[in-house]
Amino acid sequence: MKRKYSKYFTALTLTAGLQLMSCSDSFLDVKPKGLDLESNYYRNQEEAFNGVVAAYDVVGWQGSGFVTTIATLNAASDDHYAGGGGPSDIMDFQVISNYTLNPTTGPQGELWRKGFSGVFRANSILQKLPDVPMDENVKKRYTAEAKFLRAYFYFELVRLFKNIPLFTTPVSTSDMYDVLQATPQEVYGQIEKDLSEAIPDLPASINVATEAGRASQGAAHAILGKVYLYQEKFAPAAQELALVNGTPGGANTYGYKLLPNFGDLWKSDNKFNSESIFEISYTNTSAGTWDCVSCTEGNIMNIITGPRGYTRKSDTAPDYVSGWSFLPITPELFSAIHFDPRNKATVANLDSLEKAGLVSYEKGYMNTGYFLEKFAGRVSNRWTGAGTPELNFPQNMYDTRLADTYLLEAEALVRGNGDLTRAAALIGAVRARVGLKPVAATLENIKKERRLELVGEGHRWMDLVRWGDAPTALKSKGFVAGKHEILPIPLLEMENTKIEQSKEWGGTR
Repeated sequence: MKRKYSKYFTALTLTAGLQLMSCSDSFLDVKPKGLDLESNYYRNQEEAFNGVVAAYDVVGWQGSGFVTTIATLNAASDDHYAGGGGPSDIMDFQVISNYTLNPTTGPQGELWRKGFSGVFRANSILQKLPDVPMDENVKKRYTAEAKFLRAYFYFELVRLFKNIPLFTTPVSTSDMYDVLQATPQEVYGQIEKDLSEAIPDLPASINVATEAGRASQGAAHAILGKVYLYQEKFAPAAQELALVNGTPGGANTYGYKLLPNFGDLWKSDNKFNSESIFEISYTNTSAGTWDCVSCTEGNIMNIITGPRGYTRKSDTAPDYVSGWSFLPITPELFSAIHFDPRNKATVANLDSLEKAGLVSYEKGYMNTGYFLEKFAGRVSNRWTGAGTPELNFPQNMYDTRLADTYLLEAEALVRGNGDLTRAAALIGAVRARVGLKPVAATLENIKKERRLELVGEGHRWMDLVRWGDAPTALKSKGFVAGKHEILPIPLLEMENTKIEQSKEWGGTR
């Protein structure tokens, strides 16, 4: 089901507003109006809003071949195998899971396209907004949102690829082949600038009924805190994250609060809850079909992670949809979480269910018997209207949630020789939510807590790389130190351009 793509530049002649999300449960409820050329667009406030929506759309990008950022990074981590139906099923997952990817084969092409499509859409609206006749306060907010999104996309790109071009204005067709790469420091500098400039003009809170999914001041502070942490700027990281976190387990400026029940985080009817800081929206009403998997606005994670050939033998068994058995949980992770209170809401233990005679299922590739309960699709939760049910699940995904930022601030404090009492309180609040006792504020305890709290949410691989633990943790999967900490720049992006491959992948950059 692969589609051929040319370089990401070639698709940038049409306005971002042509590919708009229509999520019925968030503000992204805008329909495409037709094929408007970018040069003729952004004539009024409505069209400016459409352009902002189009930039947000890329956050939930589900590319050809079912590649998403979260699923890809799960496959790369030590918490999951690629799985599926065989060693060539969704090859992009297989090659990053066993570290046989190369510049021509792997998920990097889709992730590069995603990131730079988002950057282009943000740049397009930023270039046009000054001349759009509209309410000036609304214009300030749209500008802030576009800067937030540009920073968001660049943060993902620089962590994945390290050596990337840096655009702050749309690139013209005549210039696309002369683009040069920036240093990571320059990219991080632009990310910090964009987020810092965005914060004052973003709203302190979001009206969930009408604006769910839009960026807030809290989301920008959270992302900026992460940006500082990844650069080991521990003091400013802790400062930014503290603005989001407030009193551990208590009040904060932006109204965030840990949900009392960990399992409630994964209920599809509990979107944009008090723990959610920045959330990726999906819907079951987009009528997506196999004709264009990347066009659906349903969450494909729900079908790809479910147990293959699933059959209930008892009404007491879970009503999982028979899925494709991707991203099975590794025995190592299962051993680590098995006696943790978060286990039941995290792991779908098909091994145990089958042994009890309650279910049967097909043993897919690299089957362990353990699947992602957080995201396994349910019969009771899939769409039965227009479109393909398997492609129209409504569960949202968390990009950033409060337990994540609690643990990130604790890490910044510990690694930066900060307030260890506060760090312990932050870790303790995450543990207390699931009935666990406090532990000391040490980096090892933070590492353990992040692993068990955030299973399957796409953070583990980035954490291992940031901590320098990836070579050891991923050695058995084929990870090579000094190479696999970043993805190779896609070969197609270097053809007839000045873009150079990273030294880690045999290049000169």
